Formats: sequence, C-alpha cells, structure tokens
Amino acid sequence: MPDFSSLLSRRKILLSSAAAMTAATTGAFGLASRSPEAARETEAAADAAGIRPFRVDIPEADIAELLRRVDATRWPDRETVPDQSQGVQLATMRKLTRYWGKDYDWRKIEAKLNSLPQYKTRIDGLDIHFIHVRSRHKDALPMILTHGWPGSVLEFLKVIDPLTNPTAHGGRARDAFHLVIPSMPGYGFSERPTTTGWNPSRIARAWAVLMQRLGYTRYVSQGGDWGAVVSDKMAAQKPPGLIGIHVNMPATVPPDIAKKLACGDPTPAGLSADEKAAYDKLNAFYKTGSGYSAMMVTRPQTEGYGLTDSPAGLAAWMYDKIAAWTDSDGDPLRVLTKDEILDDISLYWLTNTAVSSSRLYWENNANNFNAVSVSIPAAITVFPGEIYQAPLSWAENAYHDLIYYNKAPRGGHFAAWEVPDIFTRELRAAFSALRDPGSPGK
Repeated sequence: MPDFSSLLSRRKILLSSAAAMTAATTGAFGLASRSPEAARETEAAADAAGIRPFRVDIPEADIAELLRRVDATRWPDRETVPDQSQGVQLATMRKLTRYWGKDYDWRKIEAKLNSLPQYKTRIDGLDIHFIHVRSRHKDALPMILTHGWPGSVLEFLKVIDPLTNPTAHGGRARDAFHLVIPSMPGYGFSERPTTTGWNPSRIARAWAVLMQRLGYTRYVSQGGDWGAVVSDKMAAQKPPGLIGIHVNMPATVPPDIAKKLACGDPTPAGLSADEKAAYDKLNAFYKTGSGYSAMMVTRPQTEGYGLTDSPAGLAAWMYDKIAAWTDSDGDPLRVLTKDEILDDISLYWLTNTAVSSSRLYWENNANNFNAVSVSIPAAITVFPGEIYQAPLSWAENAYHDLIYYNKAPRGGHFAAWEVPDIFTRELRAAFSALRDPGSPGK
C-alpha cells in the first residue's frame, strides 16, 4: 500500500455558443428596479438568448425532512484529545446541530436570494444558475465571480452592493462593477452533471459563453479556491473579452518546490522568509489537513453516501474546513455567524449536491497550488488565513503580467464572506489599472 505522500504525488491532489445578447439589450438586465417597459424588453431579450428568471422555492416537506434527520442524529463517541487534532469536536457539532434543528430558519436566506436577480441558462448541456446584478454606473466593469468548495454563491452576498454601488460604500463611481455570480455545475442550483468531463477547463469555457451570452465584450474574472482555478483556466484559454483576473488562492508553487512537498521533504535551504513560511504551511497541510481531498479525488461516490444521508455528517465534513480555513484560529464563529455557516451547509443539503460537488475533485486530477503560467494581466491578494501565503517571488514567476499584489491584514480562504470590506477594497484596487484609457482590453 502506498504512503500518503506517494498518493499526493501521483494524484496531484488539490486543495485546493449560443448567440450573444447585444449590449444595448442587456443594458437593464439584472437591475432590481426598472420600468415595466424595460422589464418586458429585458425578458424578451433573455428569452431570445435562452436565459430564464429563477427563484428559489424549497418545498416545505424538504425542510421538515432535514429537521427530522437533524433531530435523529446518531452521535459518535467524544474525541479522545482536548483539541481539534482528530477533527471537529463533538461538543461543537452538538451545539451547532441543536441550533440548526430548533432555531435556524432557511426561509431567511431564501428570501435574500430571491431579492436578487437570478437566472438559469443552458450551456453545454447543463442548466447553469447565476445571479446577475448590474451597476447603475454606466462605466462599470463587468466581472464574473466564482465560488469554491465548501462554499457557494452565498460567499459573495455581502459584497454585491459595495461592488455594484460603490458611492454608497465609500467608493467612487469609477469603482463600480457589473456582477455575474454563477453556481458551478453540480453546486447549488446549477444542474448536476450526469456524465464525466466537467472539469475546471470546461467550466472556464462555459463561463466565457455565459459572459458572451450576457452581452459583455470586455470583462474580468475573480475567484478563490475552485474559483481561482477556473479564473486561471480562463486566463490560459484567453476567451475574447477577458482582460484580466484576480485570485485569492493563487497557484504559484515552483516545480522544484512542488516535488519536495510531494515527497514530504524538510524545508529546503536557501528560501526567503516568505518562501519558507509558505513551504512550511503547505507541508503541514499536505500531512494533516488534506485527508478530505484524498477521499474526494479518489472516492467521491463512496464518501457521498454518508454526506447525503446524514445532515450532521455533511455539517461536520464542511465545518471542519470552514473552521480550518477562516482567519479565526479554528473558531469560525469569530468571523461568521451560525446562520451564515448553516445557510451554506443547508444549501448543499437541500439541493442534494454533496456528491456532485465532490466529483469536481475527481475530475480535476491536479494540484492547484502548483505554479500556472498566466500571461494576461493578473492580480493577487494574499490573505493571512489562507491555506498558504503565496510569496511575491513565486507569484511573479507564475503570473507573468502581475499588475497587483497585496497582503491583506485580515481574512482567510473565504475572503468575500469573512471580510467583505477588505475584499471590496482589494478588487477596486486590483482592477483599477484596467479601467484607465490605454489599459489592456481598451
């Protein structure tokens, strides 16, 4: 039987078109407030492009079944250590699920989602769900935001208004973005693939079709976790209209360093302080924090039975990573509320996407921390609670036209969710250069 380091090396574990609508037609598309005439014109244009309005409406029976299963949880013994080294502690899960079963209200987040313009459109054989909010500022820069696992479109709800309506949040009109926020295939309200092949490259191509279908001829892409992988793939594919990317989980590890990490070698000599810190963080992650990925990369169907049958099992599986990857010293309630965490977990449960989301790991078969080769303008924000902090020296070698690099003072893997104010400022700064006359894509 191979050891885990060999498995990491061999499998390269992660954490890790239809016709376009014209810009004139889509001018009001996605605005929450518009005239009846404009609304009718927008609906007609959306129908012509195969874009359908969508509302979340989870059956009451599904919610009741969730609560019944939460109440019927069969609990394991308490951990035999005084810390989280064996995983999420029993007392933590009992407290969270008690609140889930007695006080949590799914309808609140459902109403919040339904207050936003949501749509579905069929791309490459799958129905894709997305939120589309256009800024009222005429020179707003279109941006597609992509979530990761165990996240969802819910990660971005706090930054929608600051990014689209900057003048109400300490910004300038020129800081505005039009936002497209899709659910990845097999996640949330997007359709679950029934065949193989939906890997990050294919998702990247689908996102280019989506932006074209919405009439955007000049746009940027942003993401962390899987969203960073998809943004990197889009950058490599260079679809017409994509002028730059921003990632908050950059892929920068040089080949020689990646080889040593895969073997579990001690920290190499000659690294700078930042490089050494990055190596040590990744080495620890591969040794003690990536077991979830090993399972999803190799046996997503097997682990899926338990996650699909037990709400408490799904909650523990997801909470483990939310606790580890937030900038919270292992206590995510320092940066997120119980409701926010349970909104995300409930979304996975109520859409039955535990297995379909896990299959993306199986499809990917790559280590998404290893250096990419991106030649279009790219921006990076390094958050202190991320799995590793990418050194500038590594970033410059992977992203050849690095237009922005900054270390944020707070925030982790789920930056938009945890520190929406910092995340908003970072995106404004990161893409500032691409708004100026004469910048790439103008």
